[in-house]
Amino acid sequence: MLPVEEARARILAALSPTGAETVALPEAWNRVLAAPVAARLTQPPAALSAMDGYALRAGDGAAGATLRVVGSAPAGHPFAGRVGPGEAVRIFTGAVLPEGADAILLQEDAEAGDGVVTLREAVRPGRWIRPEGLDFRAGDILLHPGRRLTARDIGLAAAANHPWLSVHRAPRIAILATGDEIVLPGEALPRGGIVSSNAHALAALVRAYGGQPVLLPIAADRVESIAASAGAARGCDLLVTTGGASVGEHDLVQKALAPLGLAVDFWKIAMRPGKPLIWGRLGETPLLGLPGNPVSALTCAVLFLGPAMARLGGLPDAAPPFRRAVTAAALPQNDAREDYLRAFVTRGEAGQLMVTAAQRQDSSMLRVLAGAEALLRRAPHAPALPQGETVEILLLSELGL
Repeated sequence: MLPVEEARARILAALSPTGAETVALPEAWNRVLAAPVAARLTQPPAALSAMDGYALRAGDGAAGATLRVVGSAPAGHPFAGRVGPGEAVRIFTGAVLPEGADAILLQEDAEAGDGVVTLREAVRPGRWIRPEGLDFRAGDILLHPGRRLTARDIGLAAAANHPWLSVHRAPRIAILATGDEIVLPGEALPRGGIVSSNAHALAALVRAYGGQPVLLPIAADRVESIAASAGAARGCDLLVTTGGASVGEHDLVQKALAPLGLAVDFWKIAMRPGKPLIWGRLGETPLLGLPGNPVSALTCAVLFLGPAMARLGGLPDAAPPFRRAVTAAALPQNDAREDYLRAFVTRGEAGQLMVTAAQRQDSSMLRVLAGAEALLRRAPHAPALPQGETVEILLLSELGL
């Protein structure tokens, strides 16, 4: 059986980022930038006032001085003249600093009279002034390719005068659930049937990673049904199947897709939950075959589908973000497979992450997974650990899950 790290490396080595497309700025959130974003203007374009008050010459700014108010400068309406000796201009936050002025008197430090203003406090040159180019200058590279765009990035690109951005096309991920026993949520449940949860959970995971899920019709446990449903994945960037990945009499994914050109790279992983996992290519479409047990399917999706989507989406680093935590309870010795325990996380007195594995780890128990905050990784043959030891975890909230 293949180690988890080697399996992930082989998956990522077989994938390339999607091509670039140009989208309107509001549609670029959570997409991965495909080209650098350079400032198209200088920000701010001129020296501005950072506060409401009066613009004046610092040389006239002694405490107790009285100056003649010669005009007003609201934001967007610069004062047309020049501030001379003994003069001041009423100014507001974001307004252009008038020529001749080099200081701002805060309005709370001023006493306004009939056409004049008296200084309660002395001013300092440059105080409360935002100089031209304080944030960035035209031509500065503000955002680099390979960055997943946040709301803050969108704001920066807008400020730099970009109405459109070049981003990697969102990966289209086809999802095919297989099994005679599964039905869609809300449908009548036959004797021996179960509600299909994997496809919907995987679709949500695909959206969390910035992709577009394509839900294919459920395929029955018949070769022709699986083949027909898989054929609808043409044009997608990745086909994900769930169920039928093992070697039982009714595990038919490989048998059904072999005549269509399925080339399997590997299909067994030394991990728990999720040993039966297929990686290969169906013609031009990469294929990831996940187990049918819900927890196994989602755990494998976190470890393999998430990084695969990151690579397809244009991110340079596709490794899962493991963090260190301290055991809040003892852990038993592990066996020969890498184990991913559903776990709960708290904060210790010193602020460190404290992790406790759930008592029940059955791979069918979605309720335990939904209530967990993390997956706790245990290496093959890891020894028993007492409370207070350091371990590695994946925080599910950090993955958007």
